[in-house]
Amino acid sequence: MTIALTVLDTDATLTSQPAIRDRLAAAQARRIDLLDLGPSLRLWAWESDFDAFRARLPQFRSGMTNVFMAGSGDFHHLTAALVERADRPLTVIHFDNHPDGAWSFPRRHCGSWVNAALALAHVRKMITIGCCSDDLARLGGRTPWMQALQSGRLEVHPWSRPPATLRRGVHRIPGHRTEGRTLHWNSLAGTTWDGFVDDLVRQVAGETLWISIDKDVLGPAEAATNWDQGSMPLAYLEEALAALASDAPIAGVDICGEYTPRRHRHPAKRLEAWIDQPNDAPAGTAINEATNARLLNLLEAIL
Repeated sequence: MTIALTVLDTDATLTSQPAIRDRLAAAQARRIDLLDLGPSLRLWAWESDFDAFRARLPQFRSGMTNVFMAGSGDFHHLTAALVERADRPLTVIHFDNHPDGAWSFPRRHCGSWVNAALALAHVRKMITIGCCSDDLARLGGRTPWMQALQSGRLEVHPWSRPPATLRRGVHRIPGHRTEGRTLHWNSLAGTTWDGFVDDLVRQVAGETLWISIDKDVLGPAEAATNWDQGSMPLAYLEEALAALASDAPIAGVDICGEYTPRRHRHPAKRLEAWIDQPNDAPAGTAINEATNARLLNLLEAIL
């Protein structure tokens, strides 16, 4: 096995899953107990709480691909601290139903971590794949995410999105067609996935990669999450991972997107979750166990 699996136990969703429990029992994975920090980290975190998380992070294991699992997508902003620890220039490949490039307060927010990653000097580029979210309906402003998108340092490849409305000051987005204040996304649905993956592999040739996966990029038949979900088939995600791993060194992988009941203590978090997240729990979370097992088996086979 060439991966070093670390379970960031933020919300108690992972350690009872057979594929993860068995690896922990066999010393093929390590668990970092973050249950006490989980409520303060979930959804967003003050800088002091984020620093407390940083202090608990173990050293990356050398000579192996470090793989992290972090519970709900409400913890996706922890990825910024993981990428920060990497010791070499990176291209980040980001599979997600959401672009995670909002301009938010506090700064450490699961919906804005891409800005924090783009601010790191050793992150050369980020490529976001699979979005269906309405976050891409209106674009504008001089946020770091928008500036990176316009410069080409950030690429966004939606799975399926109708045209977006552009606000003042947005003239073009590389890789997509604009007409006046309308942006026509080049959506992946209906295109040849093999062709897209081949182009992606060629584009990142010679780069060291970090891969970040939020399972809400998948449809409800293959993941159960706290957020609205996309439509990318798991088999497509697996195909992309295998192709990328065959042609480029991968410094790390992080996976989130479990379902955790909303039990926020902070009133602002309760309000935000009520506004932004589906009100009903998914029909069942056992599908996450199957998907996680498939992803871990694949990563162990290809890395």
